[in-house]
Amino acid sequence: MARGSWQPVRILGKGPWSLLPAQTWSVLTDFFLFAAGLSVFYAVLVLARTWFGPFNPHVEISRDPSKLPLYAAYSLLRITVAYVLSLAFTLVYGYVAAYNPKAERIMIPLLDILQSIPVLSFLPAVMLAMVALFPHHQIGVEMGAILLIFTGQVWNMAFSFYSSLKSIPRDLREAAKIYRFNWYQRFTQFELPYAAIGLVWNSMMSVAGGWFFLMACEMFVLGSLDFRLPGLGSYLQTAASAGDTQAILWGVGTMIAVIVLLDQIVWRPVIAWAEKFKMEQVESTDAPKSWFLNLIQRSRLLIRLRKRVINPIRERLALHYAREFDAAHEEAPPATWKVWTGRAIASLAVLAVFYAVARAAVMLAGLNTFDYKQILDGTVATFGRVMVALIIGSLWTIPVGVAIGFNPRLARIAQPLAQIAASVPATALFPIVLLVLIRIGGGLGLGSIVLLLLGTQWYILFNVIAGAMAIPTDLKEASSVFKFNRGMRWRKLILPGIFPYLVTGLVTASGGAWNASIVAEYFRLKDHTYTTVGLGATISRATDSGNFALLLGSTIVMALVVVTVNRLVWRRMYRLAANRYTLEV
Repeated sequence: MARGSWQPVRILGKGPWSLLPAQTWSVLTDFFLFAAGLSVFYAVLVLARTWFGPFNPHVEISRDPSKLPLYAAYSLLRITVAYVLSLAFTLVYGYVAAYNPKAERIMIPLLDILQSIPVLSFLPAVMLAMVALFPHHQIGVEMGAILLIFTGQVWNMAFSFYSSLKSIPRDLREAAKIYRFNWYQRFTQFELPYAAIGLVWNSMMSVAGGWFFLMACEMFVLGSLDFRLPGLGSYLQTAASAGDTQAILWGVGTMIAVIVLLDQIVWRPVIAWAEKFKMEQVESTDAPKSWFLNLIQRSRLLIRLRKRVINPIRERLALHYAREFDAAHEEAPPATWKVWTGRAIASLAVLAVFYAVARAAVMLAGLNTFDYKQILDGTVATFGRVMVALIIGSLWTIPVGVAIGFNPRLARIAQPLAQIAASVPATALFPIVLLVLIRIGGGLGLGSIVLLLLGTQWYILFNVIAGAMAIPTDLKEASSVFKFNRGMRWRKLILPGIFPYLVTGLVTASGGAWNASIVAEYFRLKDHTYTTVGLGATISRATDSGNFALLLGSTIVMALVVVTVNRLVWRRMYRLAANRYTLEV
């Protein structure tokens, strides 16, 4: 067909727009994308300008619904910056942990500890450090909030990337050695593509986790200090504290609208794009699709940008690292300075650890017998609630996640619903749940398990969906050809296929449950504080009262419990997933 002739546009289907010529539609697409990009850039500049303004310790959060678009923009910018930092951390941390056995023995238990430490335990050090760095500018509090959101996003992404690298098939690694791939070629040609599906779904879960902890990150009390930032989280926290149900519904509705918009223009296109990295010999007949991805793929502006800017940069990077790889094999590298540099860094790290241990010992000396008993009783109670939440969450998320992952049509409907459910802060809905439980006699003892479940079950669901989607189509068709019954299909295909992803989901859900205990076991409603026995409640009370010794002691005990579980359970399951349930030829 000649250029500029009339032809239907598939991305819009039938209708008056389908009468536009392809060339005209391409111009309109370019104009739309350029205008949208310019608008986003301008909005970021306007919002970021307040970051460098003077520090305002008395921010008033209005419950007026007209403020919600501005609050949503602030929160979205913080979550986006935190996600970019999380992605960069994930790629570096996961890569080093997967390929350096000595570092792996320290980095993976450390990652498990960090992902289980509640946000409020990071809060004092992060916020005081950021405010001290920028005492006269708003950016100090903003960076503190972003880093707190980062701590709620990054851990499950890092676990997912590490798990994917550890489960790469042996034949791919051998092929890379035969063709003498350098690290850049390995990373871009098969390591990152192999991890793409799991990383995409865990990215969605991470952003959902950012929305979940937004209330704790944008409005919090630290002793006599009251830090507030304009945003959806602070709006919902203000509405929940005042018991304003109408304002809560307005805030939750705005959050849902933002999540649906992100699903359409970000996550659904990324899922459809990541489908090409699926390892299979038979192409799926019903692959995920995205109207927005089809739209941008027809943009001549983006095509030219890719050809003239992105592709040349990729080629130069590949050539640069290829030359370094050849030079490294031709002559022995001067390793002396590297050895001494490593020793110097290790020595400084050891000194820093000894200094931190000494300071912690001095602080813990202020604890009394009642404090230790409080920590011990709280640990037992919270451990029981975490186990119950994991069991209940697994019972429904595994079959539902497999059903969604095996059915792309169902995924198109269930994916945004799951994102919305995972993103809406349970603490915003908890006043209603708590009042109902109080009336029926459940109280916060039962309510804390409900809140833990609302905050952690999504980690399992999203990872199971990713695992089910990653199962090759040819294996699914083989199970149909050999007429597997339902039980055999689960034993021989589904459970082995999703097992590495399920382990990641359980690990991150366990850490998320410990993290969520700070809001599940200690909750304020109007002028009354509801609490129950638990380690999360101990941490929340210590934060509110500025009792840093109790806060430190509770956090250390939580870390010890997590390390023990990691040694006895999760490390063995990761080893089993890498050795037995890896897809290999």
